[in-house]
Amino acid sequence: MATAAGSAEHRGARATIAGMSEPRDAVADLRRIAFLLERAHESTYRVRAFRTAAAVLGRRDPDQIAQLVRTGEIKRLKGVGDVTARCVTESVSGEEPVYLRRLEATEGTPLDAAADALLTAIRGDCHSHTDASDGGSPLREMAETAQALGHDYLVVTDHSPRLTVANGLSPQRLRAQLDQIAELNAELRGFRVLTGIEVDINEDGSLDQDEDLLAELDVVVASVHSKLRMPRAEMTERMLTAVANPLVDVLGHCTGRMLMGNRRRPESEFDAPAVFAACAEHGVAVEVNSRPERLDPPKRLLRLAVEAGCDFTIDTDAHAPGQLDWLRNGCERAAACGVPAERVLNTWAVDDLLTRVR
Repeated sequence: MATAAGSAEHRGARATIAGMSEPRDAVADLRRIAFLLERAHESTYRVRAFRTAAAVLGRRDPDQIAQLVRTGEIKRLKGVGDVTARCVTESVSGEEPVYLRRLEATEGTPLDAAADALLTAIRGDCHSHTDASDGGSPLREMAETAQALGHDYLVVTDHSPRLTVANGLSPQRLRAQLDQIAELNAELRGFRVLTGIEVDINEDGSLDQDEDLLAELDVVVASVHSKLRMPRAEMTERMLTAVANPLVDVLGHCTGRMLMGNRRRPESEFDAPAVFAACAEHGVAVEVNSRPERLDPPKRLLRLAVEAGCDFTIDTDAHAPGQLDWLRNGCERAAACGVPAERVLNTWAVDDLLTRVR
């Protein structure tokens, strides 16, 4: 523990660096940069640089960070690079880091009134991933970020075991996660983490997880991740079988399309009116996926689902904390296609949502 004299010395060092300005919270600035990079869908390595530096410096108090800046040792810390060190130096000097200022200046344009009203009404997110499967951050960080964004709840839906490329959860690993969620919920106040899964729809329409275990979960999102180019009739039957399963609550990113990057992919072909009619009949919500590379379903299909009488969820499918702020993408599309707010399940209070899906 630092002595009083030592603390005074550090405060003096900080004052020397800061001049007339009060030091900023350098760790908070690094985390904010990472959040904005995630929201902008920037590369994983760039995000990781800022999150790693925040984690390294998060173990030190502000006086220690100021001392590291004053002596130049900040640049030699493992996990802190030239760019992150410069941001920390600017924060300690009382300036908003230039990197952060540029990101803040390029935030999205305001939503129109209908989309803004829908976004305001949303109380939680029904599709998210942690580092237990292919997400980039642990359960606690995802939950705390969702709470900081004003949500009442977050459904954690890591992948099922068949999706090995995404480190899908075996029954044993999923049960371990349920224990972790229970422990975290015992600590949280005014916020709940709901148990869930994004379960693969197998080629025959069955679900890629033990049904007894699925029955224990709060929310089951079922998605097609393989054989996306199946013939139309076979894909339709595959999806109809899954939708008819009473354990399924949400049909995830129904066309499987990818719009950006190296993974560009056309829509799967299926009888959309038949699938949406089945969703309405069986009480399965159609997901409006907010990921920029998905934006699924396309607007023409989203309008069909509205006409079919479907319920919806507007989800981020977040794989990192900053991506939890992507709901605006889905709200813009949903509002443009006339999705009524009362038919969006995650505008409901958490207990009403749980009553509806179970």
